[in-house]
This record gives sequence, structure tokens and C-alpha cells, in this order.
Amino acid sequence: MQIKPRQHLLDVWRAAARQMFDDGKLVWGDTDGLSSVADAERLLCLLYPATEVPAFRLDQPDTTERDVLRALERVGSRLEIPPNLITALTQFMRTYTGPDDSPTFAGGPYFKPADPSEELTYEQGKLGVVDSYSMSVTLCLATLGFLKVYEGSTTRPEVRKAIGELREATNTRLTSAMISLLRSFTVNVFDAESEQGRRLIQVIGQNRQSDRAVLQQFSRRFRPLRATIIESLSRGIEVEESIRDESQLFECGWAWGVVKDAPKITDLDGRIPGQPDGIADRLPYVYFTVVALDGIQDLFSDRTLTLGLLDADQQKLAEALRLRWELSQQYWSAVARFGGERWPLEDLPWQTTGLRLESEYFSLTVAAILVHDLVRRKATDDDLTRTVAVMERLADRGRITSRMTRNDPAVRLHDPGVLMPLAGSERSGTLLQWRMTDFSAQLLKRSIQLAELSRNIEAQDRLLRLAEQTFEHLWERRIEEGAGTGLWDNARAVYPDARDLDQRLSWSITERVTECLVAARNLYEQQPIRSPELAQLARELLSEATHLFGKEQMEASVTADGSRGRAMRSIESRLEHARSLVDDRPATAFALALPVLRELDTLAQARGAATQEV
Repeated sequence: MQIKPRQHLLDVWRAAARQMFDDGKLVWGDTDGLSSVADAERLLCLLYPATEVPAFRLDQPDTTERDVLRALERVGSRLEIPPNLITALTQFMRTYTGPDDSPTFAGGPYFKPADPSEELTYEQGKLGVVDSYSMSVTLCLATLGFLKVYEGSTTRPEVRKAIGELREATNTRLTSAMISLLRSFTVNVFDAESEQGRRLIQVIGQNRQSDRAVLQQFSRRFRPLRATIIESLSRGIEVEESIRDESQLFECGWAWGVVKDAPKITDLDGRIPGQPDGIADRLPYVYFTVVALDGIQDLFSDRTLTLGLLDADQQKLAEALRLRWELSQQYWSAVARFGGERWPLEDLPWQTTGLRLESEYFSLTVAAILVHDLVRRKATDDDLTRTVAVMERLADRGRITSRMTRNDPAVRLHDPGVLMPLAGSERSGTLLQWRMTDFSAQLLKRSIQLAELSRNIEAQDRLLRLAEQTFEHLWERRIEEGAGTGLWDNARAVYPDARDLDQRLSWSITERVTECLVAARNLYEQQPIRSPELAQLARELLSEATHLFGKEQMEASVTADGSRGRAMRSIESRLEHARSLVDDRPATAFALALPVLRELDTLAQARGAATQEV
């Protein structure tokens, strides 16, 4: 199934608007409790494409296209859509603001008690989580960009007042989310002889070398990163002194929430929102690290920089987050590719060291960090090809590109998903878990990102095939009737023989699919991969065509009606166009040159025949 970003985004918008709005007003209450994560995901299903895809812009009503208006008719008319979105966003900001006027980041029903006999308490539901911090960064930046452009398109006093109020609330939430991300970053140092140390050595060494040799190699490979952590990390984190000891192992990344005893941020010039005490253990999770990386990179997007969306304090926080963003990518990318022969990432499934879990989902999250790093440092063909192979194997093991067997355990990747205990959450009463059900959507997103990165024709072709197969799998999982029609998720549609699969509206998967469609649009917007071989052939064809054209111009016209003159002007125009494309689109230049050569040959033959008749 070919991915058609415009058509499929309109389908998602139509279904999302039908679910979210009634006569222009935002409808709440389709989840079993307040969750800032789920509600941010809902709003981003509309706002993210509207701020990332020019054809879907809503901030300049005069330019909104007709098919977009038809898809969003439940939100309002051309002039009503922006004010109605502002009202919905203002409702979100107010709902997730505490009594002290500080933003809250409630995980709500996304938290699951590890003991099925226990129930989630009200206080536990209000706990902040990295998913909410990261999603809030993306939502706030999209909102600020939307307001900045729309403000110049309206003169209505009540709307401009609402814009000012929403901007202030959004800036406060953005600052708070960035501070929370800083305080959720952690460096975990542990001894090589500890259980976690032995597990890390086993993962990266793959039992191919002695533990001592692996430890020495780890020390050498991560020495520069260790030095950067010691010298550069300050805001929102306390680094253990033991990290200076090179015989110690370490991991860095994001915990599930604000870390216990994380220092408060106090060195900002403006108002600093409330900073609740953290309870999370000092344990990095690859899943939450990927989530944080996705949000942080929006702080450095072209749109953020061009529109100047960050104030002075936010720029300071962004630089601190950027350092952690780079450290985490470098660390997990190096761990994933550790050693000389087979990568640890290629040894599926990935085993987490701190929690002693293993799953294809964790392999996918480590691969996602590797994709971030490959984009950042311009990957080699070898790195790219090996990563493509890992993605193809994950699609097979997740039963996306292969058939399901009887009682297939792989179905649990999709429903009920992978459950992950949140270390330290027991300080709130009972141990909580986080459920991840978006394996297919994450695989699609990373495949598209890799395809956008690749400049190797074979690798990109494999990635596009994988992306199309994964997208077809996901598209078939849309809900066909009832609440959430046209949205996700109905895993039973693709696994009809599996037992106990539930159909339920998931804003998490719906938002991920929306991101994938925006990423697919960006992929198609870039220039196709240039083939040096075709470029050389195209130049040779154009060289011959130019020579023959020059020769043909020296001949006298044999037609009285001027048709030969028109034909020559047409050939000249097409040759000039083909020459302009030969560097960027050699295949197109090649295709344009062939008919020109045929036409020149036809003219030469016609002239020859006319000469013989004379």
C-alpha cells in the first residue's frame, strides 16, 4: 500500500475532528480519567500537521485549502477554525494547571498498578511522566508557532486577547516541561561486578570476549563521553563522584519522571514554575530516552529558530537539553554498535540491564536512538545497511511482514503491549507500570526517517518497501465502527485468530501515525537519490543531442509552413530543461534526452528524403 501523505492525513483529520469536536467545541471524556499525555496527543493530531505541512496550514484562513476545510467541518468554518482551536488549547492549559498556577503533567490512566488487585489512586494519577514533558514541548512549540502567524491575520479584539492569554500559559508550560526534562535526566554509575554490571557486559560483549576485555574496551570507548559528563553537566542533576573511576560502568538517559533528589533549577531570569520533588530511581530507560529525544529535537527545528519561539530562559534550558540529547545519542548508539563484528543491537531481542527485561520493543527503541544518531552524524553506508536489516528483522518478528502462527506470542507486542515497571514509583504507594502498544507505529516512523536519511538507492528501496508494508498493516487496524471510527486501534483486524484482543481508541497510536504521515511528506519533498552512473549516461546523451541539434540548425528549412522552426525551438527548450536537471535528477534528464534524439533523427531522415526527391 503506497503511503499518500495528503490523502491519508485528510482521512485522519476527518476522523479525529469527528471524535474531538461537536459544533466547534472540544469534547472531553473519551478516556477513563485525565491524562495530559492523551489530551496532548489528541490536540497534536490536528496541530502538528497544521504547523509542519504548508498545505495543511490553518493559521492564515485566507489560504486554507478546500479539502482541508471539508475534513475539518466539525471544527468550524474557514474563519472559525483558528479561534476554536485557540479555545481548545486554552482548555487544555487550564485543565493541566495546578492550584499554584504551575503546569501539571499527569500520566493519569496511562499508569497501571503492577498488582492487578490494586487501583490507581488520585495522587498517583497526578504524577508527572517524561511522555507528558516531551509531548508538551512539541505541543507548546506548535501552539506558539500557530499563534505567531495567526495573530497577524485577525483584528478581532476578543480573539487577540485570547491569543495573549494562551501565549502566556503556553510559554509557562513550555518552560516547566523543559525544566522537568532536565530534572528527569540521569547518569547511573555501577560496579562491573554488580548484577547490572554483569548484565551490561553480557549485552555488549555477547559472550565473545572475557569480561575484563569488554570492561577495558568500554573504558577506552567511553572515555571522552565520561569526561564530558564530568565537566559539563550541572543543571538539574547530581552526578555521582564514582563516575571518575574508569573501572566503573555507567548508563545515561532519561528516567520515567523527575529523579529523586534532583536539584531544582534556580538560575533563570523570569518566573520559574513550581518544581515538584521527584520519586523516580536514578535509572535510565531506553524507551523514555527515545521519547525525550523526539521532543527535544523540536527545540532546534528550522521552524522554531525561524519564528524565534524561545525566550531567553528557554534558550538556556534548550542548550542544557541539547547537551543531554547529544550525550544520550552518542552513548546508546555506541552501545548498540559496540565491538567489532556483530552489533549488540543485531542480537535480538534487546535485554535491559537495570530492569532485567527483554523484548523486540526494546530493540526497536535502541534502534530509534541509533536512527537519531545516524541522522545527526551523517551515517556511513555500512551503518545504514546494517540498521535496515535490523528493522526488517523486527518487522518479521513483530508479525508485520510475516504471518501469525498459532498462539503466537508476538501478538502481545501489539496488544496488550509491553509492560515496564517504573522504578521508584512505589514511593507513591504501589509499584506502577507503563504500557507500550505502539510497536508498529514506531517501526514505521523510524523506517521513514532512515529512508529520508539514506542516499543509497538499494537501502532506500528496502526501507520504502518496509514502510509501505508497515503502513498497510497499520491502516488495516483502524476502528471501523463505534467510538473512534477511522482512528486506532483494532489489532484484531490484522490478527483475527488471536485471542483476547481489544478494540479501543488509542490517541497514542493515532498521534504516532500522524507523525509518520508528516515524516513521509518530508521524505517525498526532498530530492530523489542521484545515481552517478545515470548522471554520466545522461550527460553523454545530452552531449550527442546538443551536437546533432547544432548540426541540424545549420541546415536550411525544407518546410514552407514554419513547422520545422517550431520543432527546433521545442527541441532547444527541452534540451535546456534536461541540462538543468542532470545534476539533481539524472534519470529525468536521461528520459527527456531520448525523445529529443529520436526527433532529431526523424528530422534528419525527413531532410534526407526531401533532398533525394529534389
